[in-house]
Amino acid sequence: MRLRLAALLAAVAGVLTLLAPSAALAQATPSPTPPASAGAPAAVNPIVPGANITVTLLDLNGGKGDPKPVPGVGLTVLKDSKDGAEVGSQTTDTKGRVSIGIEGNGTYVVELDPKTLPDGVKLSGNGETVKTVEVKLASSNFVQFQIGAVVVQDASLGSKIVDGTRSGIIAGLLIALAALGLSLIFGTTGLTNFAHGELITFGAIATYIFNRGFGLPVVAAGVLAVIASAAFGYLQDRGLWRPLRRRGTGLIAMMIVSIGLALFLRSIFQYGFGGSTRTLSQYVVQGRQSYGPIDLSHKEIAIVLVSVITIVVTCLALMRTRLGKAMRAVSDNPALSASSGLRVDGVISAVWVLGTALTGLAGVLLAVQQQVNFQMGFNLLLLVFAGVTLGGLGTIWGALIGSLVIGLMVELGPVFGVPASIKEVGALVVLILILLVRPQGILGKAQRIG
Repeated sequence: MRLRLAALLAAVAGVLTLLAPSAALAQATPSPTPPASAGAPAAVNPIVPGANITVTLLDLNGGKGDPKPVPGVGLTVLKDSKDGAEVGSQTTDTKGRVSIGIEGNGTYVVELDPKTLPDGVKLSGNGETVKTVEVKLASSNFVQFQIGAVVVQDASLGSKIVDGTRSGIIAGLLIALAALGLSLIFGTTGLTNFAHGELITFGAIATYIFNRGFGLPVVAAGVLAVIASAAFGYLQDRGLWRPLRRRGTGLIAMMIVSIGLALFLRSIFQYGFGGSTRTLSQYVVQGRQSYGPIDLSHKEIAIVLVSVITIVVTCLALMRTRLGKAMRAVSDNPALSASSGLRVDGVISAVWVLGTALTGLAGVLLAVQQQVNFQMGFNLLLLVFAGVTLGGLGTIWGALIGSLVIGLMVELGPVFGVPASIKEVGALVVLILILLVRPQGILGKAQRIG
């Protein structure tokens, strides 16, 4: 009993250790920019406290690269009145930014001097150099000029389908990694783990902490996050699930335990990481490049390659290695496997390590693709369950096919009129229909129960 309690405490301590550096990050605030000395131009224009109009000029370069600031451009703020009195003028700094103080509420006009634009930089869209700003509160008001941007008035249905397919495949691969881990655990233990979404969040938050807290590159932070996820899965099985299995706890009771574990972990994440959304230090904003009819950024290509390679290697290992064959044997008949000399508990522990490592990798890639939030895994859990159910519970290939179908349905839904705010509803509809029409899924086998 002491060993089991120690293992469970070690798992909780591991989570708290990972979350500890983030508390310092949350409390750290950047030092204010010192004011420029009189007569010397400031390298970076400080934001003026109080009422002001802030303009940031970024060259999007047609979406073919990362946005770049445009320095040295003159901007003037005028009062929108009959006399048109000048309120202030300033030149963009090295970050392409100006912050001009204003008198208070009212209507102002921001004029950009096109003669001060650097060589090769042009205004896009209609080439507007004048913007009108309605100031209703004494706070910062932002103005945006289009520079080098590709302005698409009405995208064709074909281009929308191509973009939706691209996003759907990427989303489907991320769902497939998490669904593969869930399917492995369900296939060997029969456990429907509702804490699986928190394993995704664990991988994402661990990546953020290793990257921001310890200053490691994102790639190295991602590798360490996958290792930490695998270790967390092992400790979770040894400290919680194995003792429950040895006591003969039923699957329904264990499923309820997993719901409580999910709430517990989510509360720890919210307490240690905070409720705000944060980004990694690299690969946040990347322009897309054209590869035939498809536009992809470098990080999207990397996500696709890593996901495909990981899925292929995992499937080959399950089919050809000795451990993979043992996992499949335990999945088919645990009692017969035990009578044949297999160490069933050891195989299940290996499944937890592999399953949580794959799920943690999904969290790492999701953090690179999007931003890090303590609820990101919980928000993805419905799609993971829908993908596994659609393909067939406990089947590896079914989980992959079902996840890709769900990813495409979610991302292509807005193209055909589904509001983007509720595009995940399609996954819930698929889940209900599959349970009604074909409960075993696409590749699952019908079995008599009772």
